[in-house]
Amino acid sequence: MRNEEDGNRQFYFCTCFSTDNIFLEDYKLHVRFVSEQQFRQDYQTLLKRLGCVTEQQFEDVFNKISQEVDQRRRLSETSAERAAAIKDTYRPLHPHVYHLQESYLAPKFKQIVECCRSSDVSEEGLADLMEEAAARVYRFPVFERSFCEELLEELEHFEQSSAPKGRPNTMNHYGILLNELGFDEGFITPLRELYLRPLASLLYPDCGGRCLDSHKAFVVKYDMNEDLDLSYHYDNAEVTLNVSLGKNFTEGNLYFGDMRQVPVSETECSEVEHRVTEGLLHRGQHMHGALPISSGQRWNLIIWMRASQERNKLCPMCNRRPTLVEGRGFADGFTKQSEPLLNTSCVLT
Repeated sequence: MRNEEDGNRQFYFCTCFSTDNIFLEDYKLHVRFVSEQQFRQDYQTLLKRLGCVTEQQFEDVFNKISQEVDQRRRLSETSAERAAAIKDTYRPLHPHVYHLQESYLAPKFKQIVECCRSSDVSEEGLADLMEEAAARVYRFPVFERSFCEELLEELEHFEQSSAPKGRPNTMNHYGILLNELGFDEGFITPLRELYLRPLASLLYPDCGGRCLDSHKAFVVKYDMNEDLDLSYHYDNAEVTLNVSLGKNFTEGNLYFGDMRQVPVSETECSEVEHRVTEGLLHRGQHMHGALPISSGQRWNLIIWMRASQERNKLCPMCNRRPTLVEGRGFADGFTKQSEPLLNTSCVLT
């Protein structure tokens, strides 16, 4: 059963959200920014090696970072304002897609989840039902193709509307934040609790798979005239699901390296084909990226699933004990240590 109490819990950001992991697209570099003096000391030499050689170029970088930091500090407020405006002005094309139904799910996916709910199932027992596409990266069908098509029609309808839109994250320019559009309560939360948590509990018990209690869900779009690829990175998540929704595209496979603690020089990447209707489930800290598409357009549904029991000990983005600041909704999935853990948060549903 769904844990209704999770919706009433207070979730938080770590203060590093406004200072760490700021992506400089022109230089394919993640940086930390506390002050201009700190930034120059830490990155000016490196940026020069990467082509940022003039003072004007450095000032342009500094201005972009300042804008990003300001946006992050105001994120909760601006996101709530967008969600309210969308609710008031946007009329869905397919209202039914906002509420999860079993008929949307691929039969094999339902079979896999049912197997995971079994008391005597093992990871080895799932070998015949899903493919290990790379080390601890699992591929399986998630949705029926007809549902993917209707969902895409809804997303494109929203994209073409005059409703306000937020950017999914610092690395993707084009996409949709699903909580702002109204997908969380009726679709993403039951998908996580009823279907994905049993699967993650079995496959990733070592990184919070049994205790997933929040998420961030968004859709990203790759297009020949927009974003083509995604640089090597890790996610702000304990477990990630990435589903290819369509449309017609060529190339653009994903690639996976090692966990983020392993130096790139010691990593050998594995390329993984991403097929429409299928999902890739992996650990959030598993380094990965997306190769460029060569034609067409591709939409991906991304669900970053968080386990407060894990991230309360160590923030995955700054590698320090989190310093909390209050957020709206699920924020970044942190909770205060003084809050009692819910009995249902770490068991199979």
